[in-house]
Amino acid sequence: MERELQTPIAESDARSLNVGDTVYVTGQLFTARDDAHHVMLEAAARGEEIPLRPREMALFHCGPVVAKEGDVWHVVSAGPTTSARMEMFEADFLDRFQTRLIVGKGGMGTRTLEALERVGAVYTHFTGGAGALAARAVRAVPAVYWLEELGIPEAVWVFDVERFGPLTVAMDAHGKSLYDELSLVVEKNLEAIHARIEEEE
Repeated sequence: MERELQTPIAESDARSLNVGDTVYVTGQLFTARDDAHHVMLEAAARGEEIPLRPREMALFHCGPVVAKEGDVWHVVSAGPTTSARMEMFEADFLDRFQTRLIVGKGGMGTRTLEALERVGAVYTHFTGGAGALAARAVRAVPAVYWLEELGIPEAVWVFDVERFGPLTVAMDAHGKSLYDELSLVVEKNLEAIHARIEEEE
């Protein structure tokens, strides 16, 4: 099933998605890799207000390539970062900030899957190596945070996007993971291959 979502994404919309659905996002997303997750969680733990509202945007695991012309930032490429890097932070981040949609690549672990179900959110996969495709969906860069402290790849960039995608729902709010399902298929195929080899011997 194909869906077009507008940020801010409602919990009911996130919960209506299922593994295998195709999603396009219009509105705002923010980038955050491991350092950015750490900075935002630490600030929240100290009772400080962070300068953006993650609940109203989609989260993109990305260290973009950007260029500045005058006072305006342009996105050259925005390929996804391997999401496993954020596993140690993501469940706490979801509980704290209630982000409804995550974009990344490679999947995430059990703690994140449980948090997606608890919070009402989904993890979506964007094809690695397609950073130029992602950049074409970015209409503007209205803000960047912690640029001096973290540097360009690790800073939090806010993108205005139109039909950002295609994204595949790989982990949903019902406890299902496309990666788990694929692992079962691979395991069964390997068992069949081993059985054939034994018969031939």
